[in-house]
Amino acid sequence: MQNKMIDSPRMHVSLYVADIHKTVNFYDQFFDQKADKVMADYAKYILESPALIISFVQNPERVHSNFGHLGFQVETSEKLNSLLEVARVNGLVKKEEIDSNCCYANQDKFWVNDPDGHQWEVYYFNHDTTFNDPQFEDFSASACCTPPKVEKKKIKLSDLNQVACEPNSGCC
Repeated sequence: MQNKMIDSPRMHVSLYVADIHKTVNFYDQFFDQKADKVMADYAKYILESPALIISFVQNPERVHSNFGHLGFQVETSEKLNSLLEVARVNGLVKKEEIDSNCCYANQDKFWVNDPDGHQWEVYYFNHDTTFNDPQFEDFSASACCTPPKVEKKKIKLSDLNQVACEPNSGCC
């Protein structure tokens, strides 16, 4: 049975931003089109491909740039390279990754950050993998789906004696 709620023509995303003018300037370049609606504290873009409606509401108190990231998957590596070149010309690219294993998939991608720090990933999916690159387990890595590596507590051998079995008890 098909879910009618999900079977819609476009996805909608709304983000809080600190400065609507900086946001519009960034997204005009990133989306390579002008906003469909701009008000003193609001802007909306309606994208045909991918099918997305994204709006921005100026409300600096509610900006949270560490929610994760947003992204677009492209159909071909040629399309990725074309978009990357446009992003480079506009000075938007923050990071490029080729042959990266992130989110258990091998991808070629680039990243941009809007004025409020929202990260956008533009990527081409190469193939599934069974691992992530170790670099994404570092606390400084902020652009992959892998949770950060948890610092493991180190213990001394002498600490083990407190919880160890009695010698010759057969438990070890």
